[in-house]
Amino acid sequence: MLIDSMYPKSFASDNHAGVHPTILEAIASANHGDAPAYGDDNWTSAFEERAKEVFGAGAEGFAVLNGAGANMVGLALMLGRYDAILCADSAHIATHEAGASERLLGVKLMTIPTEDGKLRPEDIKSRLGGIGNPHESQPTVVSISQVTELGTCYSPAEIAAVAEAAHESGLRLHMDGARLANAAAFLDCDLKAITTDAGVDVFSFGGTKNGALAAEAVVVLDSSLAPGVPFLRRQSLQLASKMRFISAQLSALLTDDLWRENASHANKMAARLADGLADVPGVSLAHPVQSNAVFAVLPPAVAETLRGRYLFHYWDERAGIVRWMTAFDTTPENVDDFLDDLHKAAAA
Repeated sequence: MLIDSMYPKSFASDNHAGVHPTILEAIASANHGDAPAYGDDNWTSAFEERAKEVFGAGAEGFAVLNGAGANMVGLALMLGRYDAILCADSAHIATHEAGASERLLGVKLMTIPTEDGKLRPEDIKSRLGGIGNPHESQPTVVSISQVTELGTCYSPAEIAAVAEAAHESGLRLHMDGARLANAAAFLDCDLKAITTDAGVDVFSFGGTKNGALAAEAVVVLDSSLAPGVPFLRRQSLQLASKMRFISAQLSALLTDDLWRENASHANKMAARLADGLADVPGVSLAHPVQSNAVFAVLPPAVAETLRGRYLFHYWDERAGIVRWMTAFDTTPENVDDFLDDLHKAAAA
């Protein structure tokens, strides 16, 4: 089904958006002549240098194909056969990656209930009682999401506190950064402040949700782990032969703060949408709006009326919670049209 044949602008996912024109230009620029395969090209070298400029001299950036693959490669660097990952019960690796961590990495996920999607130091410490017990999986990695699956953002101080709690107990910190740019835009900080400076060991940098086409990266900040990435990336089917086209996109995002421009716009459109709910009867926010995600509680009839015209998903159908996502190409008119239809549906 073609979205533009039956629906106006989608609010289901920022994955539904197209590719930013600047990134299309970067792809086209890389499409001249031949270049060595598997990352032995100038575009990939340029991205790797750009990653060091943005995330610190010790950062090692590795281009991959998708977000789930980035998580698997990054996590695999830090895990043994009997290890476990501590994560929020809402984490993407626990809910929306089809059990990839368990199946492909062969490790246990120890999920922790949270109200806002964020782990705290006490959550980590509460799950460490089995360390050294051969009858239990051994917590080795803490994984957090920035932005969380509930649209909330960790502050730099919150990440640093989680990192300190993990490192004090001999654990490493992984970050799923599928919407890392949206978090930095909301927090009005640079990307380094919520990764390198906060004590993260390995993270993914999401490009696809921020205007790119199938372009993600694994960034390694713990230098002892970097030598394993080329092998795990290949083994995990995340090594692209024509990598120059992925690397060119990542470099474009990290040049002249295009990542911030795209993320800031998406965030502003989400805020505009959330502000427009204030006078809609029977509609309320389920979570704070801190990124490009709006979680709203709708009467069932209103939700179904809107779903007849717009693409969006239920987050918790029993509770009447839906999720609306905005993107770099969402316009104020898109939001206002949606709100107008929402008001009409609520009034009916």
